[in-house]
This record gives sequence, C-alpha cells and structure tokens, in this order.
Amino acid sequence: MRIGLAQINTTVGDLSGNRKKIIATYRQLRSEGADLVVFPELAVCGYPPRDLLLKRRFVSDTEESLLEIAAETDHIPLLVGYVETNPGGTGRSFFNAAAFCQNTAIMANARKCLLPTYDVFDEDRYFESAAKPTIINHNGLKIAVTICEDIWTHPTLTSRPRYTSSPIEELRDQSIDLHINLSASPWHFSKENTRENLITETAKNCAAPLIYCNAVGGNDELIFDGRSMIADTSGNIVAGLKAFREDIRIFDLEPTNPSIDPSFKQTDMQDIKEALVLGLRDYAHKSGFRKALLGLSGGIDSAVTAALAVEALGSENVTGISLPSQISSQHSRDDARILAENLKIDFQTLPIANIVAAAEKTLAPLFDKSEAGTAEENVQARSRGLLLMAVSNKFGSLLLTTGNKSELAVGYCTLYGDMAGGLAVISDLPKTKVYELARFINKDKEIIPVSSIEKPPSAELRPDQKDEDSLPPYPILDAILKGYIEEGLSSRDLIAQGFDQALVKDIIRKVDLNEYKRKQAAPGLKITPLAFGVGRRIPIVQKYVS
Repeated sequence: MRIGLAQINTTVGDLSGNRKKIIATYRQLRSEGADLVVFPELAVCGYPPRDLLLKRRFVSDTEESLLEIAAETDHIPLLVGYVETNPGGTGRSFFNAAAFCQNTAIMANARKCLLPTYDVFDEDRYFESAAKPTIINHNGLKIAVTICEDIWTHPTLTSRPRYTSSPIEELRDQSIDLHINLSASPWHFSKENTRENLITETAKNCAAPLIYCNAVGGNDELIFDGRSMIADTSGNIVAGLKAFREDIRIFDLEPTNPSIDPSFKQTDMQDIKEALVLGLRDYAHKSGFRKALLGLSGGIDSAVTAALAVEALGSENVTGISLPSQISSQHSRDDARILAENLKIDFQTLPIANIVAAAEKTLAPLFDKSEAGTAEENVQARSRGLLLMAVSNKFGSLLLTTGNKSELAVGYCTLYGDMAGGLAVISDLPKTKVYELARFINKDKEIIPVSSIEKPPSAELRPDQKDEDSLPPYPILDAILKGYIEEGLSSRDLIAQGFDQALVKDIIRKVDLNEYKRKQAAPGLKITPLAFGVGRRIPIVQKYVS
C-alpha cells in the first residue's frame, strides 16, 4: 500500500486557503500513485481553532468546506481532520474528528477519544470525547484511526496517568492491519525524542504499522515541527519527513525501504533556530505583515532577534533602529551598526536624548524632591518604545520585542518600553540559550559581532550598569527559573538542590510579583515545555508563597 503523507502548513480559520491546499496536495499525491492520502488533525480549519468554534457559523462552514473537499475525491481515499457537529442531544457540541473521503463522499468518520486539557490544550472546553477508536474497513484492510492525544498514554510519559482509558489498549486485540494517527502536536525542544519513542511503542503494542501525520507551521504562539513518520510492525521508524517544513511524499509500506529526511534528526540548536524562524515567519505572514522592525541596542538579545528576522523575512524586509541616549556606550552603538551591515538590513538612528530631557522637565515638579531611580531609567526605555511604535504604525511593519525568558521571568523589562511590540520572538528562550544560539548563528561566519556576545550584558539605563548588579549570573538564574517555572519546584526543593536560600526566595518573589507585566507582554513563541502564555495560568493577585 502506498501512503501519501501530506504534512501541510494550514492557517487557523482560513477555510478557503486550507481547502485549496488540501485539494491540490491530494491531486498531486494521487497523480504520483498514492493509494491513500493522509492529512493532519483539524487540517480543514487549522489547529487550534479555540473560541472560533463558538462562533455561530464556524463549524457549519468547516463542514461545508469538508464536503467540497470530499467532492474532489475519486477511488483514491483521503483522510483529513475536521470539526464535526455532535448529532446527539447531550455533551459538548462538537467532535474533533477525521473524515475518510472517497468517490466524492464522506464514507466514514473517526472521532478523538482523549481530549487534552493541560499546558496549551483546552479541548474539553469544546469537544465531546469518543468512547473508542474507529476502525475503517478498506480494500480488505482493517485501518484504525486515532487522533493525536489518543496515543499519548504510554506509562513512561508521566508518573500519573491522565486518563482512565487507553485507545491503544482498545486496539491491541482488534487484529488491525494499519494504524493512522492524525496529529497537531506542538513542538518544544527535546520533544521529538519522546514522540519518536512513543510512535515506536505504539506500533509494537498494536502489532501494526503506524502512520503518523503531524502538522507543521506556526499559529499564534505555537510551533508545529512536522516530522511525520511511519513505524513498521516491529516499531522501527522507516520513514521520517522534514522538520519545520512542509513535506509531501509517498511511502510504500511493502517493501519498507527506510526513507528518513536528514532534518528529521538534528541538533537542539538547529531545532531552536528553525522553530523560531518558522514561528516568526508564519506569525508575520499569516497576520498580513511582510516587514518587521526592531530596536538594535548592540546587545545580544536584539542581535539574535534581528538575525532570526532576516532568515524568516529576508534582509530587505527588516529594519533595525538604534535609539541611543546619553548613557549609551559607543561600543554598543558600533555593535548595532556592524550587526546591521552584516545582516544587510536597513539601519536608522533615532536619538532619544531630547525626548528624555523633555519628559524629565515635565516630571520635575513631581520628581525633584526624590532620589533618581528606576522611574527615571524607564523613561528611556519608554521613549524608545514610543518611537518604535510610531515607526511601526507609520510603515505597517511588525515591531519585534527582544526580551528573553530570564528577563521576562523576573521583570527585568519595562512595560510600554522594551516590552512594546507585536511579537516577542525569544521570550521563551532563557538567557543562557540566547548565548548558545548566538554562537550557533555565527558557526560559519561572524554575523553577530563577537563583542555583543562577550561583553557583560547590560540594559544601559544608567552609567556602567550591568545585569549582575540586579541579578545573579545567568547560569544560576536560569537553573532556578527552570526548576520553579517549568518543573514546579518549591523554594524548599530548590534550596535542597544547593541554591542559596536568600537568592531562591528573592528570585521567586520577583517571578510572582511580575505576573502583571507578563499578562501585558506581546505574544511569544513557545519553545520550552512551559512558556509564559496560554499554558501558564497563574493569578496576578495571589498570596501563596512556596
């Protein structure tokens, strides 16, 4: 049997665009000899549709689009994810479903059994769960169809099982000939190994080849890495599609000659770079932006963001703006200029000294009797945000913020200043990883000035300021933040690991106090297991101290 894997990049809510892509891809794979063409989870409407599902006509429009897709099929079947109206009188109004289309009609439906409600997932808000997985009989074959979470029940995934039932256990005794899983599985670094092991174990448990078709692309903060694959009955991965790119290919299950794209397995740094580039490009293009701009401080964060923007959008579509104050060092100004020259981007300089002076003069009647401090420093950052947003408004360019996860975690950033913008590209990248990524970007030639990488990091909001005046060294800070934010450890847990007690309590206090800032931050691209975004729902007003 020749399986056509259609690892396509869809856009949430673009029913017409997604439909055209699905039909064109089906025709291509059919003409190349596919016996069955498989698309990802909810490909008809894009994933995740979230509260679009609550709009009065969204689901009916999705179903009408599916009918148009089905009308284009002949004897070669097509399996595609969509939203199905629940015909029953109880439960949620919809199913997360897959349609088996053939000879211009929908011949069968399969419905998702397990609905994830953790991290970024909230499917139980919208969908009813199916009682058991569906088996479709086609040309004498028993084909089991599951959808994404249905296979994420292996005991090694979590110490506490999330579900009381397992679709895979349901299928073990069904003597199936083939298992197809339609997925929209978001990526975070190191997830691909877990997923590959899961596919291997699932194929072995069901004693049938497993076709895994995953979505690719960026939708809002989520990035889907593709890496669709096929495992044989013994669990061997015999086919692997590209990472972070659309890929449309046919694989013959018999004989199973391994065909694995080189990008299917690559380094963590390559993954991080490609994920951020894909997420930025799709966020911009799917939102209608072709150009981006950002402030270039001469520091490492803005340098990495600029390099990613150039790869995502092209140097001709990126503008870097230097916004020096009287405190800005000459070496920082030089590093910003050199970076722009290396990237071949438009480079502009907009001094902020006059704006800062005017603000200080206006505030003087209120501020003169108090000692200068953070408020005065932040006038500089907000002056920069004012000018950058003005340029963004004037020329319709997407303003990229440049703060990293470490800064955002402890509030080392300025509301309506350096946090102003439309997309926070590296907001889920810890500072230590920013340095790793900068060196990776420079692996073939110097793009980011070495001085930007080697000099002590500084916000340059007061003379001779260094980040370590306010924060511990970043390797220590990032280790504490990872434990507290991503692993859910308490202060006692972290202190038991050997971290200084006073430091741990200070960092945790800063993380908790700055929740209000993060709620007002630009959306950021998720690349860690737990990002500051829809997957982390900590109250702003709360008094719990761990």
